[in-house]
Amino acid sequence: MYAQRNLPLIIALNAARAVCPVAPMPDELKPETDLLRLLGPSKLPAVGTTIFTVMSQLAQEHRAVNLGQGFPDFDCEPQLKALVSEAMQQGHNQYAPMAGLPLLRQAIAEKVLRLYGRRYDTETEITVTAGATQAILTAVLAVVRPGDEVIILEPAYDSYEPAISLAGGQAVPVALDCDRGYRIDWDRVRSALTVRTRLLILNSPHNPTGAVIGEQDLRTLEAIVQRHPLLVASDEVYEHIVFDGQPHLSLSRSQLLASRTF
Repeated sequence: MYAQRNLPLIIALNAARAVCPVAPMPDELKPETDLLRLLGPSKLPAVGTTIFTVMSQLAQEHRAVNLGQGFPDFDCEPQLKALVSEAMQQGHNQYAPMAGLPLLRQAIAEKVLRLYGRRYDTETEITVTAGATQAILTAVLAVVRPGDEVIILEPAYDSYEPAISLAGGQAVPVALDCDRGYRIDWDRVRSALTVRTRLLILNSPHNPTGAVIGEQDLRTLEAIVQRHPLLVASDEVYEHIVFDGQPHLSLSRSQLLASRTF
């Protein structure tokens, strides 16, 4: 349809070229052909090959169990594959609404309410993303401005710092206390706070140590948030991998923290 509507214009342009041929472009004005020069310097020059890539390569080379990434050694549940296929056959294979399918957002809201007692508005407070890493990047880009500081607790998942850099912010690493099972040292966190601190990225259960926060951690963070205009990005991607019969303590359990947290 587009080509048919524009056919007269195309014919006219071709005729004009035949009458008035275009002069060759001088060398100094030709488009850049060196791809590396065309792309320019990396926005993240300090980011090299990730440790996950290195560990996966070594695991494959030595036929070892790969603890670096979450590669399952079993097939997907057959019922799940059948349900996905059924949904595709029923036409559920088109673009979803920007915030995610309403039915999925409703299911997420019901799950959070059931587990953590917090009711989120499906229209204004829940967004479906293509995985946790995209969710973290989206949250950081949404609120971190050039010059802002973001506290990350190290060791940390290696996508945090690049996301902060892309937003123009400055990552401020705070070491976890390895002598206490990689617990959060809140005195160190308080010492890292400045007038430029915009965001704290918290990860529990923690990657890579497996440490989890406790009730006292929630109370301490509440006290900090009450005194400082701080936002929190809570990475709880491993919420269902908690052992010893202990419940996962989501920040959504706290009304104050939920109001400040992605």
